[in-house]
Formats: sequence, C-alpha cells, structure tokens
Amino acid sequence: MLKQRLMTAAILVPIVIGSILYLPYPYFALLLALFVVQGSWEWTNMAQIKSMLGRMSFVALIAALLWGAWLSFRLSSPPWVLYVLIVAVLWWLFAFFLVMLYPKYTLLRTNTVIKLFAGVLILVPSWIALIRLHASDEQGPLYVLFLLIIIWVADSGAYFGGRKWGKNKLAPNVSPKKTWEGVATGLMGVAILSVIGALMLGYQDEAWGNVVVFVAICIITVLFSVLGDLTESMFKRQSGIKDSGTLLPGHGGVLDRIDSVTAAAPIFLICLWLFLGFKLEASGGDARSVDSPPLQNSFLQYEYDPAKRSRST
Repeated sequence: MLKQRLMTAAILVPIVIGSILYLPYPYFALLLALFVVQGSWEWTNMAQIKSMLGRMSFVALIAALLWGAWLSFRLSSPPWVLYVLIVAVLWWLFAFFLVMLYPKYTLLRTNTVIKLFAGVLILVPSWIALIRLHASDEQGPLYVLFLLIIIWVADSGAYFGGRKWGKNKLAPNVSPKKTWEGVATGLMGVAILSVIGALMLGYQDEAWGNVVVFVAICIITVLFSVLGDLTESMFKRQSGIKDSGTLLPGHGGVLDRIDSVTAAAPIFLICLWLFLGFKLEASGGDARSVDSPPLQNSFLQYEYDPAKRSRST
C-alpha cells in the first residue's frame, strides 16, 4: 500500500504543479473541472445512489453548473461569486456542527436529497474559488500552488505529529486516528511556511502587518481543510465505505485527495478578499490565450489594490 501511495504521488505531484504553473488558464479550468466531475461521480456512491440514471444525472448537474459558471465568467463580471463563497462558508460552518455532533442528527446525513445538495455545496464553490484565484493576476497560479502546499504540509505534520505525540482524539466518532497534537504540529509547520510565503509574495512591501494577516489567513484555511477531511470521513462512515473510489492506487478516489481543498479554497479566497484587498469582480477582456506564457494576466483579475491591503493592518 505504501509503495502504491508513493508511486501515485510521484506521478501526480509533478502533473499538478506543472498544470497550475504552466497550463493556460482555460485548460487549467478544464482539467480542474474533470477532477470535480469525477468527484461528483464518487459522491453519488457516498450518497448511496444505486441507479446508473441517478448517478449520471448528478454528474450532469455538476457539469452543467461548472459550464454555466464558465460562461458567466466569459460574458460578464459576475457579482454572484461573492454570494457563492458566502454560501460555501455557511455550509462549512454547518458541517462543523455535523462533524462534532456525529452520530446525532442522522437524518441530515442519510437523506439522499440532502447529501446530494451537500455535494453541490462542496464541489462547485471549490472549483469556482480555485479558478478565480488562479486567474487573479500574474501571481494567481502561485497562490493556488501555495494553497495546496500548506494543505500538504498540514496533512504531513498532522500524520507524523499524531504518530509521535498524539493522545487526544480530534473527532473520535468520525476519524479515530486524528489527534489534536497532530493538528497542532501541522499548524506549526504551516505558520513557518506562511511567513516564508508572505515574504516571497511581497506582503512586507506595503506593511509588515500584512505578513501577520497572511499567516493568520493560512492558519484559518488549514483549519477548514481539516474540517473538509473530517466531513468526507463522516459521510463515508455514514455510508459504510472506506474510500470514495479506486481511481488513484493507494490513495482511493479523487474525493479522498481533494476533500481538504474543497473546504480550504473558498475560505482562502474570501479571507484574501476580506483582509488583503483582493477584488472578486472581473476586470473585463478575454481569457488568457493558449499561446500566452504562464503567469500572465487574464480576464478574471482581482485588480489587486495595495492601498486596500494596507487598510487591514
């Protein structure tokens, strides 16, 4: 199992990093959409949809929502992006109580319609947040990559810290192996990495207080990534399955790999907007050409405003 995990990771990690940094924006959005659509297929398994028609219908719904969002991005500056992020945050706050209270309120986790609705709230906002972040400006791909890195660091720190010092269970009814000590170890690693990331992204150029704010945002983001992991574990436990799928040898399904990101991405983006001046409105123009070099501005710009960033200090 460990050998399979390492081999799969050795193949996937370079592909993911290369796609984020070098794929033209439309192709990155498409590749990410394929992962989300695969995740929607796996979600129907956790929702215990047995019929092929029912499973394909949900997959088609997710694909249609992604396509509709893409068309909206191409034609206008959609104000609804902020509303989608707010709804996502509200969902994850609600999921926190579901996880903490598990196995109480079973109906909310066993009703098929509710579980499918939860799947929409988990999958679609995360795709929107990631592609908006990726297209923000010339540093957009770096923000996406940094988001994934802090999640990877938090997961690794939690694993090794939990094995070394773990005693107090984080959510024993949902994921018995996760501990508070493991989470704390992961957060310490993320805090250190976030300081380095803030300096590399130039947050100290306007005000050193922005470095502190950025580190705080990263810590909050990672806490939500843990919640994303726990939420998927809760639904899998409720459905009696171990992995969401078998697509990735040694890692389970796509959902097993992106569960943390689905919660982290909307939180990361909305915190950047709230505290560090990222604008969610598109600035007009056209998408990054497929012939454009990587890290070039695109039509979905946040119109980064240093003056607004300094306001948060």
